[in-house]
Order: sequence, then structure tokens, then C-alpha cells
Amino acid sequence: MGAWNTLSDTWSPRLLSVLRIVTALLFMPHGTQKLFGIPGAQQAVPTVFSLMGFAGILECVGGLLILLGMFTRPAAFVLSGHMAVAYFMAHAPRGFWPILNSGELAVLYCFVFLYLALAGGGPWSLAGVTTGTGRR
Repeated sequence: MGAWNTLSDTWSPRLLSVLRIVTALLFMPHGTQKLFGIPGAQQAVPTVFSLMGFAGILECVGGLLILLGMFTRPAAFVLSGHMAVAYFMAHAPRGFWPILNSGELAVLYCFVFLYLALAGGGPWSLAGVTTGTGRR
């Protein structure tokens, strides 16, 4: 068990950073799709001053902050709430089960962002580099 604990202690913070980076890279295209139609708009690009436009801004700016590891905790908290609202507005009215209402991705993002809001960005973050703590 000693070797496993050493491995876990060494890699857990780093994998937190990997989770943050991969989540942001997968999340940001939702915003760019809403705002710019890239990659491949599924519908007409909304105006910035609409609900979808606001969602796109949150997803782009918040995703970039998460990616860089700057203001990770507040950005992740806001995005967690954004995903909860998105789930209840867009998916829950279509049925109870996320697998049937296509809401599993919104639920997953909601809870990953909630985790990042509490855990921070990990050592591979701009906040971690500038403060030396790797915890923001």
C-alpha cells in the first residue's frame, strides 16, 4: 500500500489539472458554437444579448478561465450553476432521466465544475504558478 499512496500523492494534484484542462477544452466549443457557429452551428447564431448569447459568453470566457487555471474556483462555481440551469431549462422538461432527455452531459459538467470549485485548479495552472501554491 505504501507505493500506491506515494503514487497517489504524487499524481493526484497533477490529474486534477489534467481534468480541468480536458474539461475546459471539451466545454469551450459549446460556447464558440453558440457565438460564432464554429465548429458547425446547429442553428442560427444568436445575438449576444439573448439567453443563448449569454450562455455562449459564459461558456467561452468561463471555459478559457478554467483552461488557464485563473480564477478557477469562482469560474467553476458560476459554470456549475450555468449547467444546472441549462439542464432544468433545456433537458428536464423532456423527461426525468438524463439518458432519455439528452441531459447527461449538462449534469456531468455541472458536477465536474462543482468539484473544481472546491478543489481548485491544481498545480498546472496560472494561479498555481504565480502564487506557488498550485491550489487555486
